Amino acid sequence: MTNIKISIISDTVCPWCYVGHRNMLIAQKQWQQTHPADTFSIRYEPYQLMPEMSKVSVDKGDFYRQKFPDQARFAMMRDRLFAIGRNVGLNFSMGGRVGNSRDSHRLIHLAQRLGTDVGIKTVEGIFAAYHEQERDIADVEVLRDIAKQSGVPEEEFQKKIIDSDGEGAEVDKAVLQARYMGITGVPFFTIQDRHHLSGGQPPEEFLAIFNKIKSE
Repeated sequence: MTNIKISIISDTVCPWCYVGHRNMLIAQKQWQQTHPADTFSIRYEPYQLMPEMSKVSVDKGDFYRQKFPDQARFAMMRDRLFAIGRNVGLNFSMGGRVGNSRDSHRLIHLAQRLGTDVGIKTVEGIFAAYHEQERDIADVEVLRDIAKQSGVPEEEFQKKIIDSDGEGAEVDKAVLQARYMGITGVPFFTIQDRHHLSGGQPPEEFLAIFNKIKSE
């Protein structure tokens, strides 16, 4: 039996992080079909691509027009993302609002303290809400609903996310640590503390590393 440890540095507002997350889970499922005794320890660490963003969200359309003035180039990038997403069951949308992602990372940190399953469900819920459902993950009431659906007790959410800055210091420290490591783009995967992948890599890339680990 092998326990495969995966650490993922990502930002919840990053679409390629959602793609990478989904591909990793596909690879995990495929691997466990042929190696049922193997286990996975998965941990999500925060990154903020736009730490300067306000907690008060803005319209995504306005934001993207300002960030990508070359609309023809932006359309090509968007269409490529949408096509790759569809291949792994993701229906991306560019509608909705965008704001600071720090609170969503605080919720993920809280959820992971409650177990891997709760953590992954929370990550999935946040990614789907923002990238597919056009929900505002800078809104704590949206996060409250995701937390409830993912198995985070209401009293824990209220105490740690609403009534205090719970997990905030840990999130800020992890973001700074990622920058000190020289990470400027996400997602960034560290597997078994020594193998690395960056970007929205396909399942085959993960499986190749799993095979290396098995033979080491």
